[in-house]
Amino acid sequence: MFIISSAEQKLISVGIDIGTTTTQLVLSRLTVRNSAPASVIPHMEISEREVLYRSNIHFTPIDDHLLIDAEEIAKILEEEYRQAGMNPWDVETGAVIITGETAKKENAANILEAVSEYAGDFVVATAGVNLESILAGRGSGASAYSEEHHKPYANIDIGGGTANIGVFDGGRVIDAACINVGGHLVELEKGGDTVTYIAEPAQRVLNDLGIELMIGDKATQKQLIRIAERMAELCVESIVDRHPGELLDELLMTPALKDTYEVYQVVISGGVADYVYSDYEPVAISTMTQYGDIGPVLGWAIRKKFAEAGVTLAKPLETIRATVIGAGIHSMNISGSTIHVNEETLPLKNVQVLSPFPKDHMPRDIDEIASMVSETVDRIHSEDPDKILGLALDGPAEITYKCIRDLAEGLYKGMQNYLRDRGVMIVIVGADCGKVLGQCLDIVSDHHIELVCVDQIDVDEGDYIDIGSPIMGGRVVPVVVKTLVFEKGNK
Repeated sequence: MFIISSAEQKLISVGIDIGTTTTQLVLSRLTVRNSAPASVIPHMEISEREVLYRSNIHFTPIDDHLLIDAEEIAKILEEEYRQAGMNPWDVETGAVIITGETAKKENAANILEAVSEYAGDFVVATAGVNLESILAGRGSGASAYSEEHHKPYANIDIGGGTANIGVFDGGRVIDAACINVGGHLVELEKGGDTVTYIAEPAQRVLNDLGIELMIGDKATQKQLIRIAERMAELCVESIVDRHPGELLDELLMTPALKDTYEVYQVVISGGVADYVYSDYEPVAISTMTQYGDIGPVLGWAIRKKFAEAGVTLAKPLETIRATVIGAGIHSMNISGSTIHVNEETLPLKNVQVLSPFPKDHMPRDIDEIASMVSETVDRIHSEDPDKILGLALDGPAEITYKCIRDLAEGLYKGMQNYLRDRGVMIVIVGADCGKVLGQCLDIVSDHHIELVCVDQIDVDEGDYIDIGSPIMGGRVVPVVVKTLVFEKGNK
């Protein structure tokens, strides 16, 4: 940790992306600074983001398409830290993202334990496809483009197993989706034509095309081009049509994109993106399968099909590194300095966010507040008593002491069943009153509970958050919001 002054602090952040095809790491330095004048309440924000180290890009070690080799992943990270001249304990924030087909492997959760010593004290651990879409869009530049041009940009991050779509407008994510298509769903001998693996989603594409291809068969150049083109057509359909046909509906891992906006331009990132933005042509099967998959020809097909649809492709700032860059430098938010926390309670990870109140109605009556809170909390708590829950609300009905005090009493009363089991109360309030609300909660609870009350963080029902240990003399806590879209079921 590097402390510059009471008004500024620098943090080391890590981004680790364990994908279907590749694994990589970036280390960055984030500067947290008070941007408010000295005479007003401090406003903390991340003012600078600097990438310090980009790792080599490693093939993800997976045994027989079933298990990730956790020991090999740990060795990769250990060596990359050594190359960077940095220790894991120097890292204070960031994200570990297990993406694409890798997130489905039966031991994916075990990977988090294997990499924990390389991930610092406060790091997200998730395989949420929506979070991946958001981070990739930020790392690729699509988010910044949308803010600069004031128009919606869609980023499609196409990796080995999935195509993650994030749509941004004014720098904020407005939609996301994920399609089960990618360059590594069909594998062949490197530089050859013999098929060595066909993933289930790729088999659906083959069935749709009427192509009979099995492991051990020799694929023709024409077959591989047609498979790649069909996958590319699904990406175009998801952006242009928004009303999925049968095959796209089968391969969507999330709900389709909404049809309430028009996409201005599309950015492609991920492992195939370099072939989207090059002059590559699939003239020889040896180059089409040079990596043991159909990644190069899929990139070519993406370029071709979007051009045929009349959709402009904007060039990304990052291609294969978009997600890991996003994880390393765009995953953290700042809450402060009007916060109230018991420091010994932190850090907290995987807090499920609940929103007991409608956006347009914050009740004033203590009993009404309590009733709405208990109804929301008890339903989830009864199903999973071990889950850590947090309450999200816009703020009190009015920013007055009485309204804040009544809100605190209602929140505490409504959380009684939960607090008997968990003993820690977490409140995320949008209004800039976290410290006062936290103090009121501390009083009405007679100081008998662990309490975390943070503000100026935008969360919704169903999000998960991680809250890090306080920084800058306890005035600020780093928060990572893990927005998730639930998958449509096991197809």
